[in-house]
This record gives sequence, C-alpha cells and structure tokens, in this order.
Amino acid sequence: MNLLFANDRAGEYPPSYYAATATPPAPRPALQGARRADVCIIGAGYTGLSAALHLAERGYSVIVLEAHRVGFGASGRNGGQVSPGQRIEQDAIEGMVGQADARKLWDIGLESRDLVRDLIARYDMDCPFKPGVIHADWHARDVPHAHAYAEKLARDYEYHEIEPLDHAAIQQIVKSAAYQGGTLDRGAGHLHPLRFAFGLARAAQTAGAKICEGSLVVDIQQGATVKVQTQTGHVEADHVLLAANGYMGGLVPQVAAKVMPINNFIIATEPLAPDTVLSRDVAVADSKFVINYFRLSEDGRLLFGGGESYGYRFPDIVKTVRKPMLEVFPQLKDTRIDYSWGGTLAITMTRLPCFMRLSPNVLSASGYSGHGVAMATMAGKIMAAAIAGQSEQFDTMARVRLPSFPGGRALRSPVLVMAMTWFALRDRLGI
Repeated sequence: MNLLFANDRAGEYPPSYYAATATPPAPRPALQGARRADVCIIGAGYTGLSAALHLAERGYSVIVLEAHRVGFGASGRNGGQVSPGQRIEQDAIEGMVGQADARKLWDIGLESRDLVRDLIARYDMDCPFKPGVIHADWHARDVPHAHAYAEKLARDYEYHEIEPLDHAAIQQIVKSAAYQGGTLDRGAGHLHPLRFAFGLARAAQTAGAKICEGSLVVDIQQGATVKVQTQTGHVEADHVLLAANGYMGGLVPQVAAKVMPINNFIIATEPLAPDTVLSRDVAVADSKFVINYFRLSEDGRLLFGGGESYGYRFPDIVKTVRKPMLEVFPQLKDTRIDYSWGGTLAITMTRLPCFMRLSPNVLSASGYSGHGVAMATMAGKIMAAAIAGQSEQFDTMARVRLPSFPGGRALRSPVLVMAMTWFALRDRLGI
C-alpha cells in the first residue's frame, strides 16, 4: 500500500479547514512524454517548491513532479507553526555535533524563520505571519528547565525573544488548568500552511519553474544524467532533488532507512466565543511526548492537533483528537467539530532533518519531525544553493549523524509503537 493513496483520493485535497479557506490554483497538467531539465524535483511541498523557486531565480530550468497537487501532503495539512532553531534543543545538539556545528545549525534554523517571513512579504502571499508561539509545560517540574533554556539561548546564541511564563502568566493566555508554566517565543509565529504552499507554487512558476501535477514517480535511474520515470513520461536532468518527505515510500532505500513516516491529526471546532481557549492570537505546543498543538483560526475556531498513528490507514480522527483536546480544554465537551483531517509527516531517530547526497547529482532532504514549515522551506533553498556550488549549509546539515531505525522497514513501526506507548504512559502517570 502507498501512503500517497491510502487515505486520499488522487488529486483531491483533504477535507480540512485549510482547504475550505484557501483558493486552489487551477490543476496543472501531468508530465507527458520525454522532457529535459537542468533540475528535476520530486515533490511539490515546501521543500520542492522552495527549491524550484530559488533554482529558477538562479536561471536553472526546473521541472517539479507531484503525485497529487501542490501542497497536497504535510505542507498543506500541518499546524502552521513557524519556529526558529532546530527541532531539538541546542544543548542536545552541542552534545551531538560540537559547539561549532551547533552554532551553524542554530543559524540555519534562525534563517529558516526569516526566510518564511521574507517570502511571504516579497511575494505578497495571503498568509500573514502572526507572531507568538507558547511552549506549555504539562508538569511543574519541567518549568525551570524551560526557563533555563530561554536564558541559555539569550546568553549563548544572542536570542532574546523568549519570555518565561509562570503558572499565573500562562493561565492568563491559555485557558486551561493543564499547564503549569512555559515560555512565549515572540520571534516564532504561525500562518495558514496551505495558502503558504500555494504562494510558493505561484512564485516558483512565475520565476520559470514547470510544475507537473498528477505525476507519480515510479523509478529513478541515476547516472551522469538522471532519468526520472513517471507513469506517463520521464524527465532527464543533470540534477535531481528528492523532496517527498513522509510520502517517499520505498523509492530510495537509503533515505527510507533513516526517515520514517508517521500520521498526525487535526480537528477544527465551530467558531468559539472570545477567550474560550486563548486570550491572545498565539500558537501553542505542549511538552507531551506526543505533542498537543493548537491555535485559533481567523474566524475563531480552535485548530487542535494531537494523536499519532504508524500504519497506513488513518483511525477515527475526531475520536483520536477529541480526547487530548478535552484533557486540555474540558470546557469544549459540548462543542461541535466541523473539520477533521490527517496527514503524513516524517521523523528521524534524533528528530533532526535528514540531508543526504545520494550521488554527486542527487540530493535529498526530509525528516523534519514536526518542525517543517520553516526547515522544509529552508531545505529547498539550501539544496538549490548546493546545486549552484554553494554547499556549506548542505554539508553542515549532512554531517549530522542519523542512526537508522531498528528492525528495518518491516519492524520499525512496531518498535516505535512500543516506545510511544511507554512515553504516553509516562506522561499520564507524571513520571
């Protein structure tokens, strides 16, 4: 079974709040016959569209192959949070790669946030960047660490945008008794993710990139010239970029060993009265291992994400997400759910993204582990620069050692399920 088609109809966006509040572009024709390009990109999410835009602006001829529609995958379904830095904390990264590369990774992560904001402004995208993301701690014992980490970023990385929140301060913003404190990152923000994907696609196409929708890649033949085969044609290119993230499947085994797809889910309530759940227009992500994340929509709905699954088929999404939502906001027990949807992202063992040079002219970036709005967009820019001979940032990311998932593709899901069950139990018991 292919995750590209396991839960979705070919060429149709999922029935999400995002799809209901964004105007999709007209369908683009599928690849037909033989084509030639400087660069062929597989996947029209943030990574592929950003790469296409930055390459086309450099004068390269670019063809993007997308199995469904632009922004169809995680890029058009996610929580919309845009945070600087990497997915894990800098002290952990310092222990993994050393101080010098940790600083480079921080700078790349900070630039990723800036890139999103700059692209929205430069191309007048209909997805304003709204500042403010709260990290909400479930347990009081975790609050001192969150505050100490904010101090570390200010001291060691000159990042002064994080405000510590004690119990009273977080209660003023997040109307839930679940959280004991946390931090507010004023430099982070949130946006409408599908509109951002559409904006990137328009910008890339205007710059000269060719986007082919409904073009499922079935084979890649590497060589001095790479041949990328779809069901209805092929592209011969000097360079190929792999940008399908959780929807890559087994197309490239080297990537599949280190990058695992998982499913995540979001529901949208009916419009709520002011101050029912949030007193400010900020996004929130909490400290649970399986993270709850939420924010308000433009029309006052709670967009709440939570729950994960590791097989092909999605579960009952409303049931899956409503449970953690009511743990945070029991006052919503009688609230109507108007939208529910799921999508497939990709994680790595370390939760840092996987950048790989599979051959001199085939590059891959994936495994953003829930931190993809900013980093996936940045990955496209980084890969475009690498093709142009400016590979310092790509090489920095690729130097991060990523272990393979244990058990291979057949066993990695059961192993992860056991681990996730333990962490969920730990969260529930407060240990």
